[in-house]
Amino acid sequence: MKITDISTYPVWGGQRNFLFVVVDTDEGIYGVGEAGLTGRELAVIGGIEHFKPLLIGLDPFRIEHIWQMLFRGGFFPAQRILTSAIAAIDMALWDIKGKALGVPVYELLGGLARDKVVCYPHNRGHATEVEPLVESCLQTTEEGWKFVRFGLPQNGDILEPRPAVQTAIKQLQTVREAVGDDIEICFDVHTRLDLPDALWLCQEAEAVRPFFIEDPLRSENPDSFKTLRTRTTAPLAETC
Repeated sequence: MKITDISTYPVWGGQRNFLFVVVDTDEGIYGVGEAGLTGRELAVIGGIEHFKPLLIGLDPFRIEHIWQMLFRGGFFPAQRILTSAIAAIDMALWDIKGKALGVPVYELLGGLARDKVVCYPHNRGHATEVEPLVESCLQTTEEGWKFVRFGLPQNGDILEPRPAVQTAIKQLQTVREAVGDDIEICFDVHTRLDLPDALWLCQEAEAVRPFFIEDPLRSENPDSFKTLRTRTTAPLAETC
């Protein structure tokens, strides 16, 4: 089996962009992957176009070899744009291998680890008000969700950190009172606060027992996380 083509499909999903990547083979088996660098899809497409001549004719089963070649093969190591492209190609190659062997990909990665996973909805509110968010959280809990999730509120085009944190604290407190202690709360900062404001938010959030505070800081300076971690008991989640 040989790789014959790689195609990219940028898609608008109503709230955000998605970029799907399809790897074709000469045996008619194709794999689908997704690049997750939202807002930079055209740059990722450029990276995939750059990789395409390197991949045509290769054995798609050589997944590790291909990953190493794409990541280490250039003079400069791959970073965000190219690693997003590599990730999408990597997913597609695993998809091809699973289809060709007739097994789920999890069987190729060590076997089934769990029968189910926890999921959460996305709740939406208002930049300066609390009640719309509470209504959204109550609706999803009535539907059977055991989690609620919302993010740092913004009023207008520019984020004003202190008003945003003040509103977020009110929202966290009011949502906890509304949904009770059995529902988990996830809160996403989207890396939009500096260390003092993130610390303020996390310390105030401790009282509502969040399941996690997601992306409280940008990931460029790991030492800032060390400072934050030692000054709050709120669980922290980082996706970057």
